[in-house]
Amino acid sequence: MRVAVIGGSRVYSLPGEWSEPEIIETRYGKTEVFLGKGENQDLIFLPRHKHDHSLPPHRINYRANIRALQQLGVERIMATFAVGSINPDIPPRSLVALDQFLDFTSGRANTFFDGGASGLAHTDLTQPYCPALRARLLEL
Repeated sequence: MRVAVIGGSRVYSLPGEWSEPEIIETRYGKTEVFLGKGENQDLIFLPRHKHDHSLPPHRINYRANIRALQQLGVERIMATFAVGSINPDIPPRSLVALDQFLDFTSGRANTFFDGGASGLAHTDLTQPYCPALRARLLEL
């Protein structure tokens, strides 16, 4: 099974052997990925802010990123982020496996289904994260 890791701030690479940056073209634009080699051969790494942290959050082409991973045969995605928490029981530098979210983003495309040729769909977000992958992460 092909798995991707999307690295957020401060996660610009993963241990192990990786390809040089590869540019994947999608109908939503281009994105940069690293393909795993050797023990990492089923892994793909996508640095959300580019490998040199040069891309600010409001300029990330999320649709191109996800479509590129789909084109590469990815079946599961794990993503890192560094946003903190207002919960005092979750101190800085904690690892958390989310089960739900609130989306307050605006000003960018947030769907693949714009009508027309791409169709119209309403994505069910009652369980936005893969329960099997989340359970496995919590076991570690």
